[in-house]
Amino acid sequence: MTSRSRALVTGASRGIGKAIAHALSPTHDLLLGGRDQAALSALATELGNAIPWTADLADTEALTTATAQIDRLDLLVHSAGVAELGAIADTPAKVWRETYEINVVAVAELTRLLLPALRTARGTVILINSGAGLRANPGWAAYAASKFALRALGDALRAEEEANGIRVTSVHPGRTATDMQRGIRTAEGGEFQPDAYLTPESVAGAVAMAANAGPDAHLTEIVIRPASR
Repeated sequence: MTSRSRALVTGASRGIGKAIAHALSPTHDLLLGGRDQAALSALATELGNAIPWTADLADTEALTTATAQIDRLDLLVHSAGVAELGAIADTPAKVWRETYEINVVAVAELTRLLLPALRTARGTVILINSGAGLRANPGWAAYAASKFALRALGDALRAEEEANGIRVTSVHPGRTATDMQRGIRTAEGGEFQPDAYLTPESVAGAVAMAANAGPDAHLTEIVIRPASR
């Protein structure tokens, strides 16, 4: 790593997280978070200024160990997440717990562990939320509830840490052409139509804008919707 700004991006092995890593590469040295070592290593080689950072986000002990050597962090991007759809009547407690564990609890814990490093750098935290974090639709209860909670987490973190120079941005993309979206469309019984969705690169562009905003600007919330084409 060089003396450039340092960023940690979770969920970097594919989809939006991978696109974010590409978008940040010109301005940041990167820690690529995820569990797919092979994919992370390939991306690190491709970017040249990145190293894999493998950790199970649901394992508090592993997170503590993985963050122990990070003493300064300019940017933390939470892009990892899970989505399992279903009516409330058909969604068991196990799904609720697993959804919250990754989409909320892991985000809170990783942020907590890295707050000293973020405070040192007067850094930025970016939460990749969802349109479901603004509106809950039938069949989306567990996922939407986790994203509403993630939005609340971001709001509280911003209020608590702004005096320490930390900026917090919630990004709410609409449907995006990723493998996760493909699985969602299968669960909904619909067709995967990438031409009708956002590209991961468009979401990544918004993240880069927030990450590289001048010191006078604090982008608190970004909502992105697919344009009519």
